[in-house]
Amino acid sequence: MKVSELIKAIEENKVRSAWDKAVNEYAIELLEQLDNDYDFVGSPADKKSLLNGADNWSQFSYGGCSLIYNGDIAERVCSPSEFKKSKEGERNPNSREEWLDVQTRALTQASNRIVKIAKM
Repeated sequence: MKVSELIKAIEENKVRSAWDKAVNEYAIELLEQLDNDYDFVGSPADKKSLLNGADNWSQFSYGGCSLIYNGDIAERVCSPSEFKKSKEGERNPNSREEWLDVQTRALTQASNRIVKIAKM
């Protein structure tokens, strides 16, 4: 499936939660770094192309390949009330994670969503 077709399929994927909207947004950003004519089939090589040279999604996130500011990440992944509760990203999301860890989880889900759609 061509990258442009994948982006269209993700945009048409109606989601309701702030988290799912964020995962879709990350998926689109990952695909936009590829050539529109790239034929994505969900192979290991395709997954590696999404990582843009990083070894894994944690390295991608912590390496600055996506959002880098806590407030920006929190704004993307949180509902308005959660964003306010986190003091606009000043507070860590929970006792076990930093915002970059949350972004890593979202990126992992985004890549899985891309592969799932590509294999349909």
